[in-house]
Amino acid sequence: MANLTKLEYAALKITGKNYLTWVLDTKIHLDAGNLGDTIREENSSSSQERAKTLIFIRHHLDEALKSEYLTVKDLLAFRQTLRSRYNHQTTVILPRARYKWSHLRIQDFKSVAEYNSALFRIISQMKLCGDTITEEMLLEKTYNTFHASNVLLQQQYRAQGYTEYNQLISVLLVAEQNNELLMKNHNSRPIGSAPFP
Repeated sequence: MANLTKLEYAALKITGKNYLTWVLDTKIHLDAGNLGDTIREENSSSSQERAKTLIFIRHHLDEALKSEYLTVKDLLAFRQTLRSRYNHQTTVILPRARYKWSHLRIQDFKSVAEYNSALFRIISQMKLCGDTITEEMLLEKTYNTFHASNVLLQQQYRAQGYTEYNQLISVLLVAEQNNELLMKNHNSRPIGSAPFP
């Protein structure tokens, strides 16, 4: 029978595909409930707190995983078992994310918003795996992947001296919206024609 209570976040799938996000969500929720220390090696938590944590974690497991680890009662041993079973996800996700990062180009997207969304999806995967992405890396990635016909624009944006990616992307979004409005106004009436009375 499926869980009748609502989950705070997605349960860990038996394939382990969502392991890295599951671990992060679990840590955040345990910290919010003052149970974060129970999953650390050296802790002074009570057996009642460890039991609450174990119940919480089991509640966020796929039904097949729950059945598989039904007899495990030691929280740290349970954590280590899950880690040894699923921690290989880093070696699967990170190379794929790095590949996507190296081939990401702003010129391949129809809008700045689509590029921005794809960029942050890739960055979040890289950060989950322990990679560090700096503001300079984000700025350079964007500048260096402008379309060749926009070299002058790229140089102008670079000359502005943006130090944060958010500053650059905000300017690009506003410029894109202004260009769309200009094109709509231009296409609404042919050049040289008088407006309708």
